[in-house]
Amino acid sequence: MPHTWDPDRYLTFADERGRPFVELLARVGAAAPVDVVDLGCGPGNLTARLAQRWPGARVRGVDSSPEMVATARATVSGPVFEVGDLRDWVAGRGSVDVLVSNATLQWVPGHLDLLPSLVQCVRPGGWLAFQVPGNFDEPSHTIRRDLAAEAPYDAHTAGVAVPSSHDPATYLEVLAGAGCAVDAWETTYLHVLSGDDPVFTWVSGTGARPTLEALPDDLRPAFEQEFKRRLRAAYPPGPLGVVLPFRRVFVVGQVAA
Repeated sequence: MPHTWDPDRYLTFADERGRPFVELLARVGAAAPVDVVDLGCGPGNLTARLAQRWPGARVRGVDSSPEMVATARATVSGPVFEVGDLRDWVAGRGSVDVLVSNATLQWVPGHLDLLPSLVQCVRPGGWLAFQVPGNFDEPSHTIRRDLAAEAPYDAHTAGVAVPSSHDPATYLEVLAGAGCAVDAWETTYLHVLSGDDPVFTWVSGTGARPTLEALPDDLRPAFEQEFKRRLRAAYPPGPLGVVLPFRRVFVVGQVAA
């Protein structure tokens, strides 16, 4: 079921969403790459960091969302941005020196099977680095899933895109089998959020967006109201604000020279 992305909503927590990208990039040891690609570049604010890290490289950003690419083109100078499906890019492109994918592969069903193809897109001695959320058993996701399965919403939400990922050990095994030296780890961030219903604001820009867009206009307000109520109960405000634990999985592989 198709859905669209809202760059402005996504960028509401730009600093929190960007921190994993910075920590992923810190483990990439490329010195002077020529071709660098960001698969799933979103609004391009993080792709700009690739151009800053390697100013002599040709940096490209690819995203399946025309809205995200339009924002990237309008706000980020240097990298070249294009609309494209990650799976089509793998099938039709040549080799690169650094291939980065941040918080994207979780939206690709069966992405474990895609990883060897991504490795083949990287030149010998080059780097593949990706990060995916690993929090899909947390209330921010389970509440949406359970509510979407209730009537009358279930008639509209069946078959919507749902993100998923694997543990670091699984990714390590797959990339090592594809000939990479692998560094895989996980981190749980404790994001301290403020504002009205901040967890809803967070998830409505990412994991919950396909579900919300699938609902007709006459049902969406009631769904959102109940969703917010359950999220407030699961993430009550404290002295510092609302704390959102967020586990992320990181994988960096260097292709054998």
